[in-house]
Amino acid sequence: MGKLKKLAAAALVLAGARAVLAGAAGGLEGAVLSGWPEGGVLSAALRLELGLDEAAATPSALPRESAAPPSAAPEHADYASIIPSPQPSGAAAGEPEATPPTVDSDGTPIVETTIYSGVAIKNSTAIEIDTAALLAAGPPQTLPAEGPQVLIVHTHGSEAYTPDSRDYYVESDTDRTEDKNYNVIRVGDELASVLTEAGLNVLHDREIYDYPSYTGSYSRSGAAVEAYLAEYPEIAVVIDLHRDALGDDGVTYKTVAELDGESASQVMMLVGTGESGLYHPNWEQNLRLALYLQDAVNGKYPTLVRPVSVTPERYNQHLTTGSMILEVGSNGNTLREALNAIRLYGDAIAPALLALVAE
Repeated sequence: MGKLKKLAAAALVLAGARAVLAGAAGGLEGAVLSGWPEGGVLSAALRLELGLDEAAATPSALPRESAAPPSAAPEHADYASIIPSPQPSGAAAGEPEATPPTVDSDGTPIVETTIYSGVAIKNSTAIEIDTAALLAAGPPQTLPAEGPQVLIVHTHGSEAYTPDSRDYYVESDTDRTEDKNYNVIRVGDELASVLTEAGLNVLHDREIYDYPSYTGSYSRSGAAVEAYLAEYPEIAVVIDLHRDALGDDGVTYKTVAELDGESASQVMMLVGTGESGLYHPNWEQNLRLALYLQDAVNGKYPTLVRPVSVTPERYNQHLTTGSMILEVGSNGNTLREALNAIRLYGDAIAPALLALVAE
């Protein structure tokens, strides 16, 4: 836990006590934030810890949340025994540990934050969602016993991470690179490897669809997904793997999973709905799968996943009933933190996906 995060935690405790003593009618969030200058780094960190500014694009909007009771989480103290340290291209085994950056590529301060979840959603729509009922219903998907089962694509394949003392790349734009050794395509390679080693049949599309033109990225990646589905209609799960961007008031946030002996980012699944007006009648089936996988991950690594984000946009997820966006880390994280996170995520979801294979 970083120094600022410790201060934020202490502030939460002190402000919580103050709220209790004062009988604050506005709730704990208001009591906590009232004692700290608006726009300051600590205030921003506190808002993120309270879930008020998780998606910096709309910091003033407070989405409704619906949560189911978290699964019992067995202890996993020795993460290093599960995850060999990944070695991106250009990093030799035996090199000293990379120095964690304190500023991003633009010199903006990087602040650590852990966004706690359990089995929960962050609902940014006006749709009423019963999370517990959807979790109880379980996923509707059945994976084929033969042929491709999972497709990994990257609508924004050039998304990259904050360089550290080991992993450097030539930027094609801010926090972006066409070098597939250092962008999210490298993270997709790792997920494909973990799932394949577990016994799943995975296709990984390593094309970059957001460069040189960002506009039209989803049209191009959607056409690619349609082509894969035409050739392999048995594909049951489509993962569009991205890197998140979190920042506010001159601060870049790096998500941190609180794990013993491992430095890893957090992971977030995002499910679109038809609220934006685009045809998407079966979006709840995607959400049922995301909650099923979130429950599986939460049972092994309780702080690895953030709440599932439910949004009005469709994001090509109407093409199957097993589609999602997977955000691995943020622009404040390093590549290694993202690689560690995706290996843990893959380790947790592989058995859950294998349980859905047709007999």
